[in-house]
Amino acid sequence: MVMRVGGIASGMDIEAMVEKLMEAERMPLVRMKQEETRLTWKRDAFREINNVLLQLDEMILELKLSRTYNPKIATSSQENAVRATASSTAANGSYEIAVSQLASNEMQISSNNIAKDADLSAYVGTHVFYTYNEDGGQEQHTLTIEENDTIQTVMNKVRTASDGRVRAFYDENSGQVVLETTRTGVYNENGAEITFGEAKNGDETIGNFFTDFLQMGQGEGNYKQATNAIFTYNNGLTLTSRENSYTINGITFEFLDVTEGSNARITVSSDVETSFEAIKNFVEKYNEAIEMMNKSQTEQRYRDYHPLSEEEKAEMTERQIELWEERAKSGILRGEAAIRDSMYALRQSLQSVVDTGGEYTLLSQIGIKTTENYLDGGKLTIDEEALKEALRDNPEDVYRLFTADGDGLIHRFESALDQARGRIEIQAGRETSVALDSYSIGRRLKELNERISDFEKRMIQVEQRYWAQFTQMEKAIARLSEQSSFLFSQFGGY
Repeated sequence: MVMRVGGIASGMDIEAMVEKLMEAERMPLVRMKQEETRLTWKRDAFREINNVLLQLDEMILELKLSRTYNPKIATSSQENAVRATASSTAANGSYEIAVSQLASNEMQISSNNIAKDADLSAYVGTHVFYTYNEDGGQEQHTLTIEENDTIQTVMNKVRTASDGRVRAFYDENSGQVVLETTRTGVYNENGAEITFGEAKNGDETIGNFFTDFLQMGQGEGNYKQATNAIFTYNNGLTLTSRENSYTINGITFEFLDVTEGSNARITVSSDVETSFEAIKNFVEKYNEAIEMMNKSQTEQRYRDYHPLSEEEKAEMTERQIELWEERAKSGILRGEAAIRDSMYALRQSLQSVVDTGGEYTLLSQIGIKTTENYLDGGKLTIDEEALKEALRDNPEDVYRLFTADGDGLIHRFESALDQARGRIEIQAGRETSVALDSYSIGRRLKELNERISDFEKRMIQVEQRYWAQFTQMEKAIARLSEQSSFLFSQFGGY
């Protein structure tokens, strides 16, 4: 360790002198840290643009789907009885539905009263019961009752044993057990939806827990049969459904109650507003991306505004710092080919001609055009009436314009967008990028960090050297002072 002598002999402010010398020595370090800040700003500016492009990318899937261009809306004259949803393939028009019966599940209730702490020891073993599959065939399930099982634990086992097809519960107030199917509809045309088989403990046949102990469904009013929904379509076709819903020609009808008096009238029409909003949202996000990219290439660069050091910030107000850094960051991406080339490619992808075989081959034909102001950088504007008219009168051709056998505008745009994001990520990585080696600016930052670290180590050595030199000077001055005092005392002695 270097011993520091602070100007005792010389009377000079050695510490202040060393600090001034070190300020000059550290000038290259200040410039390196400014460059580090600039690179960080540039990386973040790239990533900000890439985030908007990512949002655009997430919107593309919706614009690939046919339902986006031809969505349907279905309304019912008896919403309390019948509701409907229509797919894009549903034909516009009115449909009559008369519901005479709803689909219901089966319920079986124990005929005897059961105590909560009933002794089940006589029924320890395996008890087989059945449900029925889509084809009416039996599906076997096995309930295992063990020592110390209670009514409640056995009820829990029923659902598990039935693969969720049967739920069971015990009602303490009535002392009864309820078994019911979790699905509606008739699957066993010959009888109950829940039936019971043998019960055994090892090889010994024992009393059946369901039929002997619970006496399930044996009393009057203790059994409710499952039913199918029954409805008549357009006053001519009577149909059944195991569920309270049915799909015909792209329309799914949901049955909530039987219809009263007249039929429920379902009206299907095109939902132009939904289609319009999907395209409008995409155009707005596209314009946001183009505006951000265009601004990065046209905003003025202020070369006299450097990143501020902590010492400089300490002498400024927050507002002054904000204004200064606003100018320091201005134009930081100007001239970057990754942005300039990407912006051009995105514009071209939406302005090209598409061979659709239909009425529309250009985006401008459905009311979407480039703004007349060239300073906008190629932003789009929408003629709402023209676009809605195209969606209302010819949605299929609008869909072809955007998709066209994988070569429509949206596919071309997606390709250009993927390339744009790839160019940016080569330069600045992704938000989740941790390794600096994985992108260009990161490698420059890593190299700069290493240079800064080496330089700071060297500065420690330089400062130590200055202090050592001044210490030697102080020691020399102290020796000279001692010699002068000695000589003076010698002369004064004669």
